[in-house]
Amino acid sequence: MENVTIFDSPGKGRGLKANKEFWAGDVIFSEPSLAAVVFDSLADRICHSCFRRQEKLQRCGQCKFAHYCDRTCQRAGWAEHKQECAAIKTYGKAPNENIRLVARIMWRLDKEGGVVSDMQLTTLDELEDHIEDMQEDELKEFKVDIHNFLDYWPRSSKQHTSDVISHVLGLINCNGFTVSDQRGLQAVGVGLFPNLCLINHDCWSNCTVILNHGKIELRSLGKIAEGEELTVSYVDFINLSEERRKLLKSQYFFDCTCEHCKNRIKDDLKMAGREQEGAKLSEEQVKEATDYCFQMLDKMEEARLKGDYHEVVKICKECIEKTEPILADTHIYLLRMWSTMSEVQAYLQYFEDAADYARKMVEGYIKLYHPNNPTLGMSAMRAGVTHWQAGLIEVGHGMICKAYAILMVTHGPMHPITKDLESMRTQTEMELRMFKQNEYVYHSMREAALKNRPMTMMHEPKSVEEGIKNLFHRKK
Repeated sequence: MENVTIFDSPGKGRGLKANKEFWAGDVIFSEPSLAAVVFDSLADRICHSCFRRQEKLQRCGQCKFAHYCDRTCQRAGWAEHKQECAAIKTYGKAPNENIRLVARIMWRLDKEGGVVSDMQLTTLDELEDHIEDMQEDELKEFKVDIHNFLDYWPRSSKQHTSDVISHVLGLINCNGFTVSDQRGLQAVGVGLFPNLCLINHDCWSNCTVILNHGKIELRSLGKIAEGEELTVSYVDFINLSEERRKLLKSQYFFDCTCEHCKNRIKDDLKMAGREQEGAKLSEEQVKEATDYCFQMLDKMEEARLKGDYHEVVKICKECIEKTEPILADTHIYLLRMWSTMSEVQAYLQYFEDAADYARKMVEGYIKLYHPNNPTLGMSAMRAGVTHWQAGLIEVGHGMICKAYAILMVTHGPMHPITKDLESMRTQTEMELRMFKQNEYVYHSMREAALKNRPMTMMHEPKSVEEGIKNLFHRKK
């Protein structure tokens, strides 16, 4: 950890600053979790050791709760699962993910002490739990978790006071970090990373965090000067300043004073109207279209939850036809409609329509996000793949190249998804050369290949909130 130093950040408390100059894509530090668990909802679909998603998992024969890829993963995870296994058997069921995570943390601390490695910069005792900042309804749920933890915790294990348990549970509520699957495409669990807890928030941060081969990596998004504070964004920048500040206050218990919030930078673009022949539309027209779009987003989400994707398409098309001539291509409600339409149409295998909406979405994102924002990179990748599926090889290859350039910074060359993207880039580059030599032959070969290989269905579309993955675990 020679790359960073703990310091007192003005108005924020403790933070981390750079001990040397960094450039885009540099790994500032990596850190394994103190402990991590699979989400309750995915307990039978994700390996509890390597966090991979598998079709068939082997269930632990003792507790009947933990699942593993195979014997190798089960043996690798046994040191962490051994006490948990006995506790679940005695308790009669597995408690919720937060309680399971607290228990794993406590077992490890009891065994190894407050500092479990030479790389650890802080103990859990030194971190803020923000229990005193919780609302009354949150405190009620919090006390239920403490009560259930005490029932779950084995009598044979070292006993701890309610204050100690409360502190660790509070840390998870405001500092738990989502653990993704092997491709980095879905949050599948939650873990606690002590050094990561020291990094303060900025809506326009200079770093990002990615999970790579079981460890988190703090990666630089651009040039960082020696002595500069290292920051990450706890929330998605696509939201308006006021929405980000409310979310940060309710979830992380602080008032954001970053330049982008104080000066409402890019808020005007996010609520802007389209210019027609150099003239701006009236505020009334833009407000009316914005309000209508907001109402339709609610209806669209209801249809999505019911799995009625044809109704989702109908609602989105109606909204887009009415508001696209009025709202700018950076308007966040219109961007959400385009994003949903591209995802749903790809799922329904209407790839040309999906590609058109995906392209518009990425063009809007480029005007709003940091050039190396991971969400922008993932969106460009999705758009590139959709264009390739639609047979639009020129735009598809360009999008994939753009995504690859961003993910080389945000994820690095060794991340599984970057390796997948490199293969896509090579494939589309070869196809593009073929296309430029003879369009007819290219499309003929493509049609033949698609007929011989049945098209697989895409993953079911998620909500807007799920689609844009938050780095930090959101407390319930």
